[in-house]
Amino acid sequence: MKLLNTRIIVYLIALLAVLAAMVSLRHCSSPNSDRESGGDTIDVSIEYSPLSCYMYDDTLGGFEYDLIRAMARHGGATIKYHPSVALHSSIEGLEKGTYDVLIAQIPATTDMKEQFLFTDAVYLDRQILVQLRDSVTREPRARSILDLAGDTIRVVKDSPMEDRIHNLIREIGDTIYIDREEEYTGEQLVMMVATGQVKYAVVNQSTAAALAGRYPLLDIGQSVSFTQFQSWALRKTDSELCDSLNSWLRAVKASGEYDAISAKYFK
Repeated sequence: MKLLNTRIIVYLIALLAVLAAMVSLRHCSSPNSDRESGGDTIDVSIEYSPLSCYMYDDTLGGFEYDLIRAMARHGGATIKYHPSVALHSSIEGLEKGTYDVLIAQIPATTDMKEQFLFTDAVYLDRQILVQLRDSVTREPRARSILDLAGDTIRVVKDSPMEDRIHNLIREIGDTIYIDREEEYTGEQLVMMVATGQVKYAVVNQSTAAALAGRYPLLDIGQSVSFTQFQSWALRKTDSELCDSLNSWLRAVKASGEYDAISAKYFK
């Protein structure tokens, strides 16, 4: 019953957060955000997470949210935002044409590039193991990747974390079970580990680091990947839009705005 109540609380937090983001984004989209999508409007599915798009003291922010707003100003573009907590649904929406751009924690790996077109690198990140430390010894449950043999790791469904765990299985020569989360983002997985509902999860380091200070026993020190380029995904056919985004990104970097935005969120 306790775990069920915890899951309900996590779900409600996620639901309320996304609803708040939807209301805020309705007023904060780029110019003419109330017009119908189409024409010059760019539909952006943006993950609701501490790094991408989040409510900070009743104000909507986030590194990627601030960055694409700056890019849209440089390009004179109209952005319509669609906050999301389910990566697999956002991927489906991108493939179907509901969204033009997917902003989520997706590294531009070789496997992902076979499916999507990616912008230039937006930032660097890596995938890490989230677990609890022992309350007495303060030691993590898994001190190395080898300790994960025979255990279960939860990841966001359709995320690159699945591929990384399959690679780990081959590397250690033993079984690691994968529990695919369909409802929540990496942020909620971190909360589930912190509350004892999930033993292990793999998420991006930036997500875990943004939440680790709230949970003294949370351990995020075990990397499971090298540092990777994090980019935004588009359909393979949208090369013209990708070129525009890259041009606007370079303009933001040249203006010094990128460094100012980075300094705000990466400390």
